[in-house]
Amino acid sequence: MRKIKLYFLTFILFFIVQANAQGKKIYKIHTIAFYNLENLFDPVDDPTKFDEASPIMELNTNREEVYKKKVKNMARVLADIGKEDTNNSPAVIGVCEVENRQVLEDVVNDTLLRSKDYGIVHYHSPDVRGIDVALLYQKKLFTPISTSSHELKIFDGQTRKRKYTRDQLLVSGELEGDLIHLIVNHWPSRSGGEAKSRPKRIAAAKLTKHLVDSLQVIDPYAKIFVMGDLNDDPINKSVKDVLKTQKNKEKVVFKGIYNPYENYFKNGLGTTAFRDAWSLFDQIMVTKPLLEKNYSSFQFYKAGIYNKNYLIDKSGTYKGYPKRSFSNGGFTDGFSDHFPVYVYIIKEVGN
Repeated sequence: MRKIKLYFLTFILFFIVQANAQGKKIYKIHTIAFYNLENLFDPVDDPTKFDEASPIMELNTNREEVYKKKVKNMARVLADIGKEDTNNSPAVIGVCEVENRQVLEDVVNDTLLRSKDYGIVHYHSPDVRGIDVALLYQKKLFTPISTSSHELKIFDGQTRKRKYTRDQLLVSGELEGDLIHLIVNHWPSRSGGEAKSRPKRIAAAKLTKHLVDSLQVIDPYAKIFVMGDLNDDPINKSVKDVLKTQKNKEKVVFKGIYNPYENYFKNGLGTTAFRDAWSLFDQIMVTKPLLEKNYSSFQFYKAGIYNKNYLIDKSGTYKGYPKRSFSNGGFTDGFSDHFPVYVYIIKEVGN
């Protein structure tokens, strides 16, 4: 898989470092990330949900040891995203495939992340297996103002019975004084086939669009980040037709949404693989006010896929794929079957 090149980012970072000496503008840079943590479940059976179907509960031995290693591996990745360019872990991280708040507390309290003092926004969703979405944030950088969880009500096409799935999380808050809004998603899977399951993801996209529209009614210039594992690619109907995303920044209309991952997908890049085909299900999109050239407040700078070498499987059935945690009924000491995604935002802080 081709590595994402950051030539322009390297330039701007050099620009920042040299600023004081040369009297040039100084910029601050932060990372906003999203990561599917691939079945981050604790080793304890919860009788109120179908968590016994999770990979860790299917292990016959060493569940506690496996859980501790899984937590450590998740903390390692979250600590690393964007660090080589910002000298810091992400300011804000959306996550999915987590069982409960406790597993998140275990991750953020790991020695690799403890000093960052991450806060957690989490709600239990009605998903049958009990998997949720959540938001992690560095308390010194981001202050939540309001949080809410939004049910996605979808129904079986034949029985009309409700299919319980993940809620969508909306968090509004201040990132070093700038008001931003983050919508964290984990849209319904492609179980049963892409075409058959498509209406569920279209319904999920409509809920996301409703949340975006609601924010823009209050403030047409709202800075909104839409992130998640969408189980659809950037060119699918849910993204292109419902969210009405645009792949070119220059063509994003007022209240429009820019999706930097559409061009990555068309160039053959992805975040997860199946049967030797790459999909780019994990995406972060931004609204028009994050694309302005006025850097007195935070603006979008660059998007990327965090596909470092240690996250790639080196052998076996999944060689070249993201190094997943669980395979063939056992723990692989891997990370996730998805690569994380991230965006850099920058702000002028002086000259």
